[in-house]
Amino acid sequence: MFNGRKLIIATKHHKEKIIAPLLEKALGLTCFVDETFDTDTLGTFTGEVERTLDPIATAREKCLQAMHKNNCDLGLASEGSFGPHPSLFFVQADDEFLIFIDLKHGIEIIARELSTATNFNAKSIANEEELLAFAAEIGFPEHALILRPSKDNFTAIHKGINDAETLKKVFHQLNKEYQSVYAETDMRAMHNPTRMGVIEKATYKLLEKIQSQCPQCQMPGFAVTAVKPGLKCNLCGLPTKSTLSYVYSCQHCHFSKEEMYPNQKQTEDPTYCDYCNP
Repeated sequence: MFNGRKLIIATKHHKEKIIAPLLEKALGLTCFVDETFDTDTLGTFTGEVERTLDPIATAREKCLQAMHKNNCDLGLASEGSFGPHPSLFFVQADDEFLIFIDLKHGIEIIARELSTATNFNAKSIANEEELLAFAAEIGFPEHALILRPSKDNFTAIHKGINDAETLKKVFHQLNKEYQSVYAETDMRAMHNPTRMGVIEKATYKLLEKIQSQCPQCQMPGFAVTAVKPGLKCNLCGLPTKSTLSYVYSCQHCHFSKEEMYPNQKQTEDPTYCDYCNP
């Protein structure tokens, strides 16, 4: 279905370096990038261009725009969000979405990787000592920094700083002119190897979905669409919140099947039972 076709990766931050080799090897297609396509028009991490759509809708729009501009019916885009983990308190997370669109066959496949492996951070900096301590904390210079006058001031923003001399020079310039400096991790993929690693994991998840075919119509993307709780406690026999089954569905023919006991156990330890261990 994909062998010999061209796929555009909608990115200006060099994500193709990690994504393209994996897709080309697994699917037999050829990836390319349009360097004139500006994905920042749909939002930037630093906030000078506000993202108005949710992450999936942003990735979809990014992908479709790049496909249309390049007259290509096969495309991929990604979108990342950074902030508090949705279930782990006081832990930062990188939430990456990848979307794969095949207009020729009417396919849209989405993969997500939610990871605590991130150096996302930001703070106001008072002096050079604080600056260097913050830089060391986020993994500088392998990971770049961004400096600007304050969190909400975009008049003088310096991105992609990855050497100590430039870092100190820009800090003192901003501090002299604005009497304040705000530092943050540069989360753009080409300046953040940690984020690149999360995107790589998301790409493997995407490929797994693409290569999973519907048993009925053989279309790609036969994936888990629901997780059912209810695994019985092995002491009292009551249902727990642990996973009982996965439901796989096809977006084309709507065939579905239920896989019981996906975690290879038919009962749950009483430790995880709300009745035995309230």
